[in-house]
Amino acid sequence: MARPRPEAFDKKKIVAENRRARFEYFLEDVFEAGIALQGTEVKSLRFGEGNIAESYAEVKGEQVWLVNSNIPEFSHGNRFNHEPKRPRKLLLHQREIARMHGAVERKGMTLVPLSIYFNSRGKAKVELALAKGKKTHDKRDTIKERDWKRDQQRIMKAHR
Repeated sequence: MARPRPEAFDKKKIVAENRRARFEYFLEDVFEAGIALQGTEVKSLRFGEGNIAESYAEVKGEQVWLVNSNIPEFSHGNRFNHEPKRPRKLLLHQREIARMHGAVERKGMTLVPLSIYFNSRGKAKVELALAKGKKTHDKRDTIKERDWKRDQQRIMKAHR
């Protein structure tokens, strides 16, 4: 019998976060994926460098790739330094890849990276989400809701 998966991923050190993704998309399913990295890429990430603001993931055949993510070159790297914007392979189970492929092809969803982090065992991971884009009026509703919650907190604090 398979052991149950934890609800939230065990994030120890968040390196890069895509905060705009939660505003731009409705997030459906969230996956945790490993990343195939080169040595200097891991060192750059450990120093807290990396950016996934404009990145996305795509399914090509039987593999998932993280595209347009920027991990800058390692400062003490030599001629074996990595290319900063190269596509990086994501490590997932075949069942998860098939599920993502079906959602992207049939439902028109997008694979959006939410964060890159190191887990408790020191492995670099990516939090991926199957997402559907928001329209302008949905974004306005999100802003109104966020402002109302902020006002609620102010009122409650003043009322105490």
